[in-house]
Amino acid sequence: MFQGFTPETVDFLWGIRLNNNREWFMQNKKQYVKELYEPMKALGAALFQPFVDKPGELLKVSRIYRDARMHHPLPYKESLWICIRQDVEWWAENPCLFFEINPEGVDYGFFIWQPRVAVLKEFHRDIAARPEPFLKMIEKVEKDTGMTITAENYKRPEKTDDSRLERFFAWKKAIGCIRHEDFGPNTFTPELASRVSGFFDQLIPLYDYFNKFKV
Repeated sequence: MFQGFTPETVDFLWGIRLNNNREWFMQNKKQYVKELYEPMKALGAALFQPFVDKPGELLKVSRIYRDARMHHPLPYKESLWICIRQDVEWWAENPCLFFEINPEGVDYGFFIWQPRVAVLKEFHRDIAARPEPFLKMIEKVEKDTGMTITAENYKRPEKTDDSRLERFFAWKKAIGCIRHEDFGPNTFTPELASRVSGFFDQLIPLYDYFNKFKV
């Protein structure tokens, strides 16, 4: 059961940023497991409960170890994340709900990093054919979360005859609705799981909408 992170979690995250080497990590591995990895697994289990019975949904908890094939000069990541997504070949092309903790605080929400061009084309066809349900969904998500869904845009977006859709035809990648929290007392209590889960609930219509594109 998730009991919250601790100030020692933050100490470890700053420690790995300032001492990213095997000697320091091995000396502090017990702290990593106790204060970061185990709480993150417990948080993931709590956040995944609403998705347990949804077909094809997976929960992934990242590793602290960098992939040696990437030839990164530092052996360890300075953050840890949870990702809820469909069982797909490459996560970055597909929508996900995520939670990440790093030395600056926590970030969580909805994200698609690099949607395929074919998916974006299907997305454009869908909203052009049925703009009202999509616009209503976007309006509700942004109202419920109090946030604007953002994206990196094409320099020359595809044209649309519906001016209400111009914003969405411009979306290229990094489509997201992400909340950031600095570390504070609320980070170190079980209530963090409820807060993140509540935000995920508000984002599920957006997550489900983009998951229907299987091109």
